[in-house]
Amino acid sequence: MPRISQKGQRMPASPIRKLVPFAEAAKKRGTKVLHLNIGQPDIATPQVALDAIRSTDLKVVEYSHSAGFESYRKGLAAYYSRHGIRITHEDVLITTGGSEALLFGMMACFDQGDELIVPEPFYANYNSFAISAGVTVVPVRSGIETGFALPPIAEFEKLITPRTKGILICNPGNPTGYLYSRAELETLRDIVKAHDLFLFSDEVYREFCYDGAKHESAMTLEGIEDNVVMVDSVSKRYSMCGARIGAFVTRNRELMATALKFAQARLSPPTFGQIASEAALNTPDSYFTEVIGEYVQRRNVLVDGLNAIPGVRCAKPKGAFYCVAELPIDDADAFCQWLLEKFEHKGHTVMMAPATGFYAEPTPGRRQVRLAYVLEQEKLNLAVECLQAALTSYPGSTAVAHAAKASA
Repeated sequence: MPRISQKGQRMPASPIRKLVPFAEAAKKRGTKVLHLNIGQPDIATPQVALDAIRSTDLKVVEYSHSAGFESYRKGLAAYYSRHGIRITHEDVLITTGGSEALLFGMMACFDQGDELIVPEPFYANYNSFAISAGVTVVPVRSGIETGFALPPIAEFEKLITPRTKGILICNPGNPTGYLYSRAELETLRDIVKAHDLFLFSDEVYREFCYDGAKHESAMTLEGIEDNVVMVDSVSKRYSMCGARIGAFVTRNRELMATALKFAQARLSPPTFGQIASEAALNTPDSYFTEVIGEYVQRRNVLVDGLNAIPGVRCAKPKGAFYCVAELPIDDADAFCQWLLEKFEHKGHTVMMAPATGFYAEPTPGRRQVRLAYVLEQEKLNLAVECLQAALTSYPGSTAVAHAAKASA
């Protein structure tokens, strides 16, 4: 039998999706699964986007330009301008989701064995994209005790080698919900400028900032205009995950021309997704006001509920719709699987993503899970109740959880 490639063998299974077979089996047994494992909002897609698809009278579903519809790129440039990002449509390349934008960027900017510094925990698929592109991820650790704040500049400096070619951040962050301050971005700018690195900024959750906090884009940093690559997507902004439309944004014309060659190789981004995404640019501000208000309430229900469970620690996010919780357990992967295989509470169980997959190597996430507060508040309350019950009966729970059971 032919051998599978080493790259294929190194490709990790998604911590977000690898437990799906166990969830499916639980459902077949009659257990209702509360899905906090994946960032699939239950928020309605804007009506203007749905109407645009329904009213399409295309006779042929043609290829678009490899960079995407020019009208859509011009619309995006105007959208970014309203957020203080001064670009033209020539600085925008439409991609098949933010995932393809990241992959194009890595392939265009880095050679085999080049190093990319990433604050961890980070979006699990960064590992997968890096393996696909032959890039070595070099993690710089942030911790739950600081709310996952950017590590000191000295920690970055220790990691820079002749192979270091870039830094990648997610702002607001997935999986932590951390929102970078202007001062932190300027710290990154200084590092990038001093070592002439690329700065990748994944900003797909820019609309979702809470408690009066304001999103600051890396595209507004002065002095490194040709170093910055912004990654964007409609998936979460408009609750349009299935549209598979993202954007690769840079003022670096040589880099844009290089990324376009990769885009030409895959021909074009999805036609119907672009139609819906262009229409979504006309979404009224009231939509975001309502959605943000709902996410704040969901965040408070979940995070406050988690922190009320003995032995659980969870930093309160300032953006996105995820949180990382540290649990009084021995092994997050085993616990998340056990929840689906052997546990139920009031006919329900909870599906979460083990945080081991959100680190460059699994050990730091061994007692952590990522949760997405994308369900209505009643279900989130039930999820917290399920977790509290599970922690008192899970065989691998620590003494804290079992002491809570004994005193109940």
